[in-house]
Amino acid sequence: MGSLELVLAPRGAYSLSRTTARFVRHPDPVNVAGAGGFARLVPAGDGHALVRVTQEGPPTRARLRVRVDGPDDTAARAAAARLAGRVLGADADLRPFERALARDPLLGESVRAHRGLRVAGAFDLFESLVGAVLTQQVNLAFAASIRGELARAFGARARYDGREWLAFPTAERIADAGEARLREFRMTRAKAGTIHRLASAFARGELDESLLAPLDDEAAIAELVRWKGVGRWTAEIVLLRGLGRPDVFPAGDLAVVKHLARRWLGAERVASEAEMRAFSERWRPHRSLALVYGLEELAAPRARQESS
Repeated sequence: MGSLELVLAPRGAYSLSRTTARFVRHPDPVNVAGAGGFARLVPAGDGHALVRVTQEGPPTRARLRVRVDGPDDTAARAAAARLAGRVLGADADLRPFERALARDPLLGESVRAHRGLRVAGAFDLFESLVGAVLTQQVNLAFAASIRGELARAFGARARYDGREWLAFPTAERIADAGEARLREFRMTRAKAGTIHRLASAFARGELDESLLAPLDDEAAIAELVRWKGVGRWTAEIVLLRGLGRPDVFPAGDLAVVKHLARRWLGAERVASEAEMRAFSERWRPHRSLALVYGLEELAAPRARQESS
């Protein structure tokens, strides 16, 4: 066991607080976010590492200071790099997006107001699939509460600085738990079955992130929807939040067809998925960030109202 510190320089503007705001709005015991930064227990080698991230400097000159406590340096560095890139969106280069949309009539104001916001995601493909399935047709707060229960029941634990930290459960632990056990966590039978099937597929090596890596977005979506319980919306959320794909737009999302349609189209009705998908074409190849900035504009008024 050891400790090391890294300093990362994101390309383009970066804001840790804005990026991790979704973890603050919908907290769970795995992604620990707040005024002091962000921390998470993640797999590293044969064990786990605690990765803690703080930001130095404003978004325009941001540096991420990363402290890693855990196994040997090689595994710890790899774990920290993956967390920064996947969970905190630090791998992306925000500069082309900002140049392309800074004066966009619909998104320009949001780009300026939330400068440095990145796509916050999951540590790996399995976690992103579980998260997407849990959020099917329920609100995010309810889904986050179930995610937290799963972590407490099946996640690995480690103590650092007098505190216990929880990791997201592995596919093997979820597969071993069985579908009946998963039903005890306020899931529908369909969701419990889907999560157990996916966990079993990962445990057997039939489903793996490396299988999707060489595929373009549409091919990756087609591969994911082969699994019962995974539809296009779920697959698109996985590409967006789990794999960090830069040009994904889940046009069937309720927030898109209802709330963003009102903001962007001036629609007084729920728009169709086809309408919103066609509308999003104007933001290629940056549709993932375009969506995240649009969603942040929806969340910001609620956050301001709740804090007043």
